[in-house]
Amino acid sequence: MKITTFPGNAFPLGATWDGEGTNFALYSENATAVELCLFNTAADEVESTKINVTEQTNFIWHVYLPDVKPGQHYGYRVHGPFEPENGHRFNPNKLLIDPYAKAICGETEWDNSLFGYEVGSPAEDLSFSETDSAPYVPKSVVIDSAFDWEDDKSPNTAYYNTVIYETHVKGFTKLNPAIPEELRGTYAGIAHPASIAYLKELGITAIELMPVHYFLTDRHLEEKGLTNYWGYNTIGFFAPDERYAAKDKSGDQVVEFKTMVKELHKAGIEVILDVVYNHTGEGNQMGPTLSFKGIDNASYYRLTEDKRYYMDYTGTGNTLNANLPNVLRLMMDSLRYWIMEMHVDGFRFDLAATLARELHEVNRLSAFFDIIHQDPLISQVKLIAEPWDVGEGGYQVGKFPQGWAEWNGKYRDNIREYWNGTESTLAEFADRITGSSDLYKDYRRPTSSINFVTAHDGFTLHDLVSYNDKHNDANGEGNNDGESNNRSWNCGAEGPTDDPLVNELRTRQKRNFLATLFLSQGVPMLVAGDELGRTQQGNNNGYCQDNEISWINWEAADKELQDFTKKLIHLRREHAAFSRKNWFKGESVKGNGIEDIAWFLPDGSQMEQEHWEQDFAKSVAVFLNGQGLHAVNSEGEKVVDDSFYIVFNAHHEPVTYKLPDVAYAKEWELVFDTSKAGEVDQMVLKSGESLIVDGRSVILLQHQLIQNGNKKQ
Repeated sequence: MKITTFPGNAFPLGATWDGEGTNFALYSENATAVELCLFNTAADEVESTKINVTEQTNFIWHVYLPDVKPGQHYGYRVHGPFEPENGHRFNPNKLLIDPYAKAICGETEWDNSLFGYEVGSPAEDLSFSETDSAPYVPKSVVIDSAFDWEDDKSPNTAYYNTVIYETHVKGFTKLNPAIPEELRGTYAGIAHPASIAYLKELGITAIELMPVHYFLTDRHLEEKGLTNYWGYNTIGFFAPDERYAAKDKSGDQVVEFKTMVKELHKAGIEVILDVVYNHTGEGNQMGPTLSFKGIDNASYYRLTEDKRYYMDYTGTGNTLNANLPNVLRLMMDSLRYWIMEMHVDGFRFDLAATLARELHEVNRLSAFFDIIHQDPLISQVKLIAEPWDVGEGGYQVGKFPQGWAEWNGKYRDNIREYWNGTESTLAEFADRITGSSDLYKDYRRPTSSINFVTAHDGFTLHDLVSYNDKHNDANGEGNNDGESNNRSWNCGAEGPTDDPLVNELRTRQKRNFLATLFLSQGVPMLVAGDELGRTQQGNNNGYCQDNEISWINWEAADKELQDFTKKLIHLRREHAAFSRKNWFKGESVKGNGIEDIAWFLPDGSQMEQEHWEQDFAKSVAVFLNGQGLHAVNSEGEKVVDDSFYIVFNAHHEPVTYKLPDVAYAKEWELVFDTSKAGEVDQMVLKSGESLIVDGRSVILLQHQLIQNGNKKQ
């Protein structure tokens, strides 16, 4: 078929339809020739047309095709030296996915032809494969970017008002009987009224979606009958994965994703994407040639001194080179695309310490952060770092720049240790529940701390209190995968049990963890299903379990725990005392002479310095002064709230607490007691009175602030 071609433009990169034709642009610095291959469908084994791309501007190969419209499937073949020892792995026998493809259709079918070398050759990756991979490679798709966003606007929720719900597109909806079967497991399933009503009723303000960028399932997993459920194996940084789309027409996944975002925004819910810019799914020198490796291996990846091999700070075989301008441009273009075209509200960066590495050391002033900081678009959305990688010096909690929030791994570890009876000090517990000032106070605010007790990686909340050890046999790795030090406690029996005392204690511990999470300063993150008592049967590494192990079982939901979680979230959102904008000062508040925060021993006296460093001290009370928030609202008025008194008792026995004197409050009303199931009886306590705090429980007391006859919140 004869195709008319014009020179086209170097920008934008990718395939861009302008209403009349499509411009194609591909970056490759070391290529000697580039062929654009057109396919009629994703299933085609041979291209219908092959076009020599002859125009090149600053290493960008480009061509304009006036006859090509949305829905066109395509890929590239790139010529150049095959010199693995010099970092070059060009092989035109391999069809390549466009790094800027806005949609990708079809799944990788594992075949030896996908590898740039002869699989099984004694020369290994130094050999050269002449087998065509086109029948087995997903195809890039030209899309029409037009979409009726109506009057869509980001909820733009302030960090201090944010409650994050980490979830998986498929796992959240797959078993929900309130969603039509054909929509379960999809973007449309999340956009369904039943899903949105649940999220709103629960009270969360943002969903953090596990990776939706087009990803690969590793060959070794497929050969074991497993799959890459989590999706941390990206190959397309602009394309929403079609496996989460209800419709199967090429490119429809883009429209479906946009519709999901629009519906969530209507409900006031932000969308944060978990993104993986640290590596790709092509693995190391023995991995497949699917995109970057064949387009220009040396211009995308971090290579060792022997350029045959890859730097691996991610544990996946390779690391994208964020020090190179073209790689930085790819990352920034991707982020801007998801903000501008897909209307997402923020990003959580997987293994973000990798992106901060200039050479080998982690440097928080690296080019990646400099560019984001000055970008007028990217710098204004929510930016959340997973502040570690697997390389030396990769644990960087508390060291990211201004404008960034972080998954606070120290919060997770300490809160688990406190409630599970592990040796710890009250000093660190106090730091964690008050925003981790030891980590962030130098140049950031309490909202820099994303607090979590559980995440997708590790035990669920139910399993955290039900298992001492991981049980990952279903993963097929001899239970050798996954974290072994979980800081978990099974409460007296490993796994399911009929012992009512063990089950009661587990339920109480779940309430304790949730209460601590939502009463802590910082930004709370709840993992989807924890509020329902979801279990993974002791599997703490469900990355390959695309089945009932990972999906939420809605019919087995713990309604009582769900109601308690909802109460906690709404309590937090209604009271600024739990979501401060600014740090505690520990000073008396003008007007009443009482501190903005005060810590108490059981006898009613304030904590002294020597009490903070005592090991195994497992009980403490904290007073939060509603008049000491040190903040103003959007009208410039001083923000005030009720005052609260919280007792955390991780000791296994009851502790009697004497309430503070009348200077702090004349009377206190009981809000909840985690040792009690369901709603607590109304109780009012006077200053100086004593109350018994059961072992392993949290008690919250409230003193309402009255101003001009009205409660001021």
